[in-house]
Amino acid sequence: MPDTVCVCAPRHLNIGKGALRDIVDMLGKIGTIKNPLIVTDKIMVQVGIVANLQDYLAKGGVKSAVFDEVLPDPTDDIVLAGVKAAIDGGHDAVIGLGGGSSLDAGKAIAVMATNSRDIQDYRPPNLFNGTGLPMMAIPTTAGTGSEVTHHTVIIHNETREKISCRGEGFVPSAAIIDYELSLSKPKRLIADNALDTLTHAIEAYVSRKATLYSDRMALDCMRLVAANVETAYSDPENLPSREALMLAATFGGLAFTNASIALVHAMSRPLGSLFHVPHGMSNAMLLPTVTEYSKDAAPARYADCARALGLAMDNDSDEKACGSLIAGLYDYNARLDVPTLSAFGLDFDTYTQKQAAMADDALRSGAPNHNPRVPDQQDIIDLFQKAWG
Repeated sequence: MPDTVCVCAPRHLNIGKGALRDIVDMLGKIGTIKNPLIVTDKIMVQVGIVANLQDYLAKGGVKSAVFDEVLPDPTDDIVLAGVKAAIDGGHDAVIGLGGGSSLDAGKAIAVMATNSRDIQDYRPPNLFNGTGLPMMAIPTTAGTGSEVTHHTVIIHNETREKISCRGEGFVPSAAIIDYELSLSKPKRLIADNALDTLTHAIEAYVSRKATLYSDRMALDCMRLVAANVETAYSDPENLPSREALMLAATFGGLAFTNASIALVHAMSRPLGSLFHVPHGMSNAMLLPTVTEYSKDAAPARYADCARALGLAMDNDSDEKACGSLIAGLYDYNARLDVPTLSAFGLDFDTYTQKQAAMADDALRSGAPNHNPRVPDQQDIIDLFQKAWG
């Protein structure tokens, strides 16, 4: 565990029901903002959330414009289109509104509007610790934690590689976390986002870069997910469970941005970019397999995860707790209707042919180096094979 902790987090967080109504006051905390660009997707426009946001801004004397071209897994050409909109419109800030894709795109647009516009310049191990336009993040899903992280994931349009841009410059200036904005999400998205959150927490806790600070966030995140995910999935109208999952997502984001993700996320990258498996779902598909592979390198840590999730008793041995954790993760997937990669509909021959390239992609991310058990290319190929069915 590192000797010192340098915490990355937004300067201002407004958390709770109806927090969106405080948008103008929150903007005032990060500068004299008169003309922000709202970065979002067309669904947020269709369901009226963008209109509500613009109404709150207008009542506070703040004009705004909308860039709604964000798609799932945003590419660098979408980001560049957003940069052009920000510059052409003379915008003095960015508001990212939506799921992880919109928040990531918003963070990238805010940085690239005043810095390099070549996504390759932000490729790891490069860190961007400079400044861009002030950026506010407003999540509408309870999963990615992007509203509090120093990461943004953008796909290079030509190579289809996911580039995980990192650095203090990607941390939003402020975030509004209003669980009411997540209530329109379908059951599938509720489950996938919650399992993404759970993966953030587990990977942060077992990471070689874990700290006492990230541990606290990770364990509380796990407890919130365990206590609420099945209720929220079976009864999406249960407001306390939806609120708890929204807070869990923020805790998970704070945990992994300060301790790092690990092997699950590294392997999840190519499943999204090559096969369009939704991010939270691909994490859930991989999590039990990778946990089983990794557990012997950090049995006490994985046992703590089992206990935080209520899958093991305090007096269970670490070995027994680790076994309960793996069984419990498979059980979560079954109860929350997470398909296997096979059941998702991937072509097995294509999947097999691409495994070496997928393993290389995972290794290039750097995240496997933070895993308790550091894999080589063949290890990752074997894990992709095992995760298939």
